[in-house]
This record gives sequence, structure tokens and C-alpha cells, in this order.
Amino acid sequence: MLKKLVPRQSVHTIYDIDIDHLWGFGVRGIITDLDNTLVGARDPHATPELIEWLKRVQQLGFKVVIVSNNHRGRVSAFAEPLGIPFIYRAKKPTNVSFHKAMKLLGTNARQTAVIGDQMLTDVLGGNRMGLYTILVQPISILDEGFFTKINRRIEKLALSIMKK
Repeated sequence: MLKKLVPRQSVHTIYDIDIDHLWGFGVRGIITDLDNTLVGARDPHATPELIEWLKRVQQLGFKVVIVSNNHRGRVSAFAEPLGIPFIYRAKKPTNVSFHKAMKLLGTNARQTAVIGDQMLTDVLGGNRMGLYTILVQPISILDEGFFTKINRRIEKLALSIMKK
């Protein structure tokens, strides 16, 4: 079980991901979390730096979909101005949202990467599906919700067990 919590790659931010390496590896679709992955949990809009990163990723040929456990209003207000498809109330790590996302992307598991800041939702869900998982450090843990705070404690415990 703990093995499923280990990402294929771990980086500080999305900007540290070697996009060219992903393309060379055969990845064509990116499923990304929203809160604390792309922007802080309370940030309503994309930063100019994020907009440029998304443009570059899409110019290279990647398709992108946002998959979030957050509610429709939060996710749509962020994704719609960017023209990015999204899935809200995704219930990650269940398989349903990842299947829906791959259908939107037109990709299979080997062609899909998942980027997120939580081992228990993004990484576990992606690994269970055989996707290329990338864990980023959370942008801010100050404004996280109740369940995310619980997940972070469980992640800490899992990491300490893995180190042993």
C-alpha cells in the first residue's frame, strides 16, 4: 500500500517539471490538481507565470485537464477563463475522475501524467491507475481545508514509515 503513495517524480513546483522529458517519455495528457498545485487554495485566478507555463505546455502538444475535489464554483471560475476543461468534486483518489479526465484528454494510462500536491489523493489515485505521477510541494498550507490538514498528517506518518 505504501508503495502506491510514492510518486514517479517529485519537484518543488510545476515550473520545475521537465516538460520535454515527459513528452519524450510518451506523455501527451496532463491531469493537474488545482489548489496548492497550480495556485494557492485561496487564489481565485491564474498568475501570469502560470498562464505562460500552460501556454508552453499546450504549444508543445500536451492536453490539460484540471481535476479537483473542490466545488464547481471554485474550479469553474479558475478554469473557464483559461479555456481548460475541468472535473470538480472529483472524489480523488477514486478511479472515476481519472477515467473521465483521460476520456477528455483522449489518452490512455501510459500517455497521462498526474500533477498534484497530495500523496493521498493525486499520487495514490494516479498510481492506482498506472499514470505517471508527479508530486509538487504545496504552494501554501495556511489556508487548507480540514480534510487536507488530516491528509497532510497521514502523509507525514507514511513518509516516516517509508524512511524506516
